[in-house]
Amino acid sequence: MLTDNTILVLAIAGVLVLLAIVQLFLAARHDRAVTAAGPIEELSVYEKRLEEKQRIMDDLEEELEKRREAMAVVADVQAEVDGLRRQKEELLTEWESLRDRREEVAAVRRETEEAVVERQQLEAEIAPLRAEYLTVKERLEKAEELLSRLDSLKREHEEISGEVEALRDRKRELEEAGEKIQRLESRAQELETGNSRVEGRLSARESELKELENRVASERESLATAQTEHGRVEAEVAAQAQEVRRIRGEIDTLEETRGTLNARLAHLQAEIARKEGRSVDGETGESDPLRELKETPPVISAMRTWDPAPRENEADAIKRVERRLRAKGLDYPARTLRAFHTSMKVNETTQMAVLAGISGTGKSQLPRQYAAGMGIGFLQVPVQPRWDSPQDLMGFYNYIEGKFRPTDMARALWSLDELNNDDAEKDRMMMILLDEMNLARVEYYFSDFLSRLESRPRPGDVGDKNERKDAEIELEIPNMEQPPRIFPGYNLLFAGTMNEDESTQSLSDKVVDRANILRFSAPKKIKDGKAEGDIEPTLALSRETWNKWGRSSASVDRDTQVTNRVEEMVELMRDFKRPFGHRLGRAIMAYAANYPEVEGGRGVQDALADQVEMRLLPKLRGVEVDTAGPQFSKLMTFVERELGDDALALAIEGSMTLAEDTGQFVWSGVAR
Repeated sequence: MLTDNTILVLAIAGVLVLLAIVQLFLAARHDRAVTAAGPIEELSVYEKRLEEKQRIMDDLEEELEKRREAMAVVADVQAEVDGLRRQKEELLTEWESLRDRREEVAAVRRETEEAVVERQQLEAEIAPLRAEYLTVKERLEKAEELLSRLDSLKREHEEISGEVEALRDRKRELEEAGEKIQRLESRAQELETGNSRVEGRLSARESELKELENRVASERESLATAQTEHGRVEAEVAAQAQEVRRIRGEIDTLEETRGTLNARLAHLQAEIARKEGRSVDGETGESDPLRELKETPPVISAMRTWDPAPRENEADAIKRVERRLRAKGLDYPARTLRAFHTSMKVNETTQMAVLAGISGTGKSQLPRQYAAGMGIGFLQVPVQPRWDSPQDLMGFYNYIEGKFRPTDMARALWSLDELNNDDAEKDRMMMILLDEMNLARVEYYFSDFLSRLESRPRPGDVGDKNERKDAEIELEIPNMEQPPRIFPGYNLLFAGTMNEDESTQSLSDKVVDRANILRFSAPKKIKDGKAEGDIEPTLALSRETWNKWGRSSASVDRDTQVTNRVEEMVELMRDFKRPFGHRLGRAIMAYAANYPEVEGGRGVQDALADQVEMRLLPKLRGVEVDTAGPQFSKLMTFVERELGDDALALAIEGSMTLAEDTGQFVWSGVAR
């Protein structure tokens, strides 16, 4: 039997053992808490960083919003609606996936809290949890950015939805107009003479609509890709632009310094040469600064090898050009060849012809093969993006060498200037082609030259030195009592090609107003390019024969078929708020007077339709289609009824359809 004292001692001992166990348990728990404090603190640091990133992201979003407001609209409304809808769907999908990630973040936090209690489990899982936390954090930042973008896109979507409703109203109006057209077509069936023309127009319109639908689908895909790429490139461009501005500033400073030093060196060398009785280049006696200008260029050397062409009529010469094109495997519509030929003939009233369109449509080959077929010398001048002055066309004076450094174009002009050069080629013609003329700003390097061409006196007055002085080009050669002058006479023909892409500049109004613009549209189908026949040798066309083909605009002054329609064209352009003056009016009449009478042509009707295409439609660029709808309807009616050119009327309608997205008219050409 245990005594009371023994029981008391055992009770006290049990209490002490229990206290020791409790103390050990508390110590172990304290150790776990201390060990888990590190990850908890690290998590709070990450959360602070996340908040800092969020603030930075908000600042960037505000800056991006400002830039968006400053950006010009570069895509049509319908394509932008489609792109925004796709982006919205992608953002919603990504937003749903991010909800799972947020649940993962919450799970990570719960696991972190459990780690305070379960030290061993935390040590085993802490490494993969950190990696997963970084991934989730990046996804979360992206999600926050997408959230802010989604709000902006929602606002834009609401604005575009309003515009879509307006377009739907416009569509209903067009449908009503379509019903009206159907009634008119049923009435037109009663007119036997107009039946075939209406059927042809409907079939052509269906084919063009299919082509336009394919082009729109392709443009939508390209726009979606471009918008994705644009966001990535925008930041890089901003950084590079700042660096480019800094480098350009340094280059400008160095260029100014180099120019100053070169001028000083030239002056010192000239002084030394004069004191030693020699020229700057080291030769004794007099030195001819025009020696290189007087050298015969390759184009003139080639022309000297040609046999003279027999005198022939204009129609036979055009047929010879057609045979050469077929022998080269080139296929141009006869209407296009006649239009280019006539544009070359009217160089007294219209200074040049411009062949515009997408790359690969034969813009450069037409002038080259036309010149070879006609027996005209051909000089191609490739325009460089850095051109910014008339010296790039004609050449410059080298102060160090004391010589004028001419271009091939300057040598060719000098070799054909019978008025200022006694050794010039007689009775010959030459064409100069400015290839890709809008790679540089045309008004920088060609505006002065174009003014000289426009200032040329009438062909009968070129012998008067006082009459032609404003048209002559004086070469900038210092220390010459009478610097040489070059007169660009009527034995010179000027043409230019113009690609239409993001690397080129648009033509100035001065060039558009003084040129016949032949726009090459995309082909409806790809030709096989098979050569037919042999290439005939080139025979030199005499200037006398060329001049005999030309006629003055006065020859149609009493032709009411021409004058009445030109007056209608004046009235149409006045309605468009794009009037033209006497110069363009006389140029149109000169074109009509010089249009060749060939088999298969319609004479004056084709000529005036060409001038609507080449002179008037380019001037309508930027006209609001919605507000000018009645004017465009009058223009199409004039082209279709008065000029009988259904293809041109359909092309105008097609350009208007393409302009419904942007609202502004852009002439896209006609495929014949």
